[in-house]
Amino acid sequence: MNIKFYKKIIITFILIIWIALPVKASSKFEGIEYFPESYRPYLQELKSKHPNWNYVALYTNFDWNYVVNKENQFGKNLVPKSYSDSWKNTTQGQYNVEVDAGWVDASRQAVEYAMDPRNFLNEVRLFQFEELSYNQNTNKQSGVEKILYGTEFYNRIVEYKDANLNNIVTTKKYSDCILSAAKTSLVSSYHLASRIKQEVGPFLSHSSISGTVPGYEGLYNFYNIGATSSSEPLGAIKNGLEYAKNGKGASSQTQRKYLIPWNTKEIAITGGAIFIGSSYINIGQDNVYLQKFDVNDQKQGELFWHQYMTNVLAPYSESKSIYNGYKNSNLLDLTMNFVIPVYQNMPEYPVESPSISKNDFNLDNTKVYADVTGLLNVRTGPGTSYEVLKQIDRNEIMTRIAKGKQVGELWDKVKLSNGMIGYVFQSYLKEALDVQISDINLSLDKNIIDKNETISLNVTIIPEEAKDKKLIYSSSDDRIARVNDKGKITGISSGKATITVSSEDKKVEKSIQIEVYTKVKDLELDIDKIIMQEGDSFQINPIVYPEDANNKNIIFSSSNNSVAKVTKEGNILAIKSGECKITAKTEEENIEKDVEVTVRKKLEEGEIVFDKSLVVKGNEITGLDDTKNTAKNIKDKITTNYTVQLIDSSGEKIPEDSFVGTNSKIIILDENEEIVMEYIIILYGDIDGDGKINSVDLLVLQRHILEIEKLNGVFLKAGNIDKNGKNPSSLDSLLIQRHILELEKIKQK
Repeated sequence: MNIKFYKKIIITFILIIWIALPVKASSKFEGIEYFPESYRPYLQELKSKHPNWNYVALYTNFDWNYVVNKENQFGKNLVPKSYSDSWKNTTQGQYNVEVDAGWVDASRQAVEYAMDPRNFLNEVRLFQFEELSYNQNTNKQSGVEKILYGTEFYNRIVEYKDANLNNIVTTKKYSDCILSAAKTSLVSSYHLASRIKQEVGPFLSHSSISGTVPGYEGLYNFYNIGATSSSEPLGAIKNGLEYAKNGKGASSQTQRKYLIPWNTKEIAITGGAIFIGSSYINIGQDNVYLQKFDVNDQKQGELFWHQYMTNVLAPYSESKSIYNGYKNSNLLDLTMNFVIPVYQNMPEYPVESPSISKNDFNLDNTKVYADVTGLLNVRTGPGTSYEVLKQIDRNEIMTRIAKGKQVGELWDKVKLSNGMIGYVFQSYLKEALDVQISDINLSLDKNIIDKNETISLNVTIIPEEAKDKKLIYSSSDDRIARVNDKGKITGISSGKATITVSSEDKKVEKSIQIEVYTKVKDLELDIDKIIMQEGDSFQINPIVYPEDANNKNIIFSSSNNSVAKVTKEGNILAIKSGECKITAKTEEENIEKDVEVTVRKKLEEGEIVFDKSLVVKGNEITGLDDTKNTAKNIKDKITTNYTVQLIDSSGEKIPEDSFVGTNSKIIILDENEEIVMEYIIILYGDIDGDGKINSVDLLVLQRHILEIEKLNGVFLKAGNIDKNGKNPSSLDSLLIQRHILELEKIKQK
């Protein structure tokens, strides 16, 4: 059996376990493969556009009909009264009853449509599933301003009224307050900005934030917290301002927690953000969808009641504001997580929008293709106002499952070969001819490509009439070269791979070989300075990046061979007292790094004696016990008539009881305080040099492995836990973790 078969068995086993879980046990699994089949084509399309986006399946362990029944209760989900009847609850006695001014109860189909996550797995609406925790790498003031653009909050200094209606002008902009609130509450600033736009609209005159409502002068509620529905004029607004005043009778402890009263705009923005964070995001309702539909929280009590909004389409609307904020700030390529609910016994196809009438279509089952010279948009609904799910060309054979008979422009409902459901303009569809492929010709503009380079495979189908048939592309080794369903080949790492193209029935198949070449990008040495004694030798270990570079040859040279020589393998030989530089240069790209070498006279045997627990190699000392590595303990391990000093990397003396770590130095001084010898300490696993091995070191090493911030010099050596002289890897990371967990101590010798 192959690996894919085993993986399928494991995923199936997980899903069986999930189905058997007790009623409230929700589970999360990261990866598209953990989603049901009906989710995957949409997520795979998104992944192809945004490789840094991650998808987490939230298995709620609830039956689909059960959650819809819980949500489809009068007054729980509302739509504007102006909407068509297909969106409204038409039950006698409940039809068009205003639950809130201008808002009526939603229909069951509207609830099902809004709750079915598959309807919103496109680039725009996906953001209702974005995890909403604060991330300093993505949350920028410029991004907040982009979200606020088009409103009166944009680039605006905050002014507000106090309780006496005096006008107070601050020095901060609204974006300053929102970003500060995000840091305090640990809630995404983009989410806060979008929510403010959603709740109070684009104008500063909104009653919730005007500070002028009679009886509530100088009070503000930017998120309409506590603004429960009321038939009284401004009833919901006043309920929200009552919360801003005293938390609607909340305890003094609760009022302090949320900074109540909200009597300045900055306090209202921050206090409301703390409320949102503590009340929703930090208890499992970590995206807009889960805050609207309470199917997963950690509060004690019944689900389906702790819901932030009554507008059934609130997640749909907010997702576009969030998306626009990211897009306008050029942040769409950042790493982001999306937590997407999964229910048991969901419908085969995503639930239709109430705006789409079944009477506008006839059921169909015809194979069709796009009769276009370029690309055809597949949309989420029958019209150009709907989002684009995917773009297809003439090679995409699809099934028309419903043929449009609308008035005016005609749109058909189709199912793509990957299972994705969408709508296309009928005029661009043609029925597929049943002409079989008899041969395939392949060619490449070049057979050797660079790592990360993408080229197109030239494919000719014979006969030409069969060109609308589906082709299957594959690589003999995806670790070396990958090919997508459009024949675009991307180099992944050095090596050779065979690209194969076949007809869907596998009766015709052709292959072509491609080679991936990886150029040298950088060079690091595990030492940058060394003090040697005459006659000593020391081996340099150069690390070439990336690790799979084809040409790792290094050329070594000495600036003064009479002081120190270096072999072609990088072994330094100390000749006589003096100073010189040893240079390591990559044969490819000529990248150079130097080692400063100081050669001193050979000490007499017995002048300096180190305890046998320490390992002395050149001027490097290892073998320290990380639990007994104080300056005093180390001095006690050195026997000499000279003066011994320990200094840290900044040149400061290390106190007797302080820890000594990587890059600390042992200085040997004579009676004239001249340096006789200098040794550098390496504590394997102590990568930040504080003399301890902990989670900080693990983080530093992981950043190096991910090539975010590379190590060099002795810190590179300290990260090479297994001492193989190679670039630190995930194995070294594992050894640090085992040390921290006290499962296996790092060996220092």
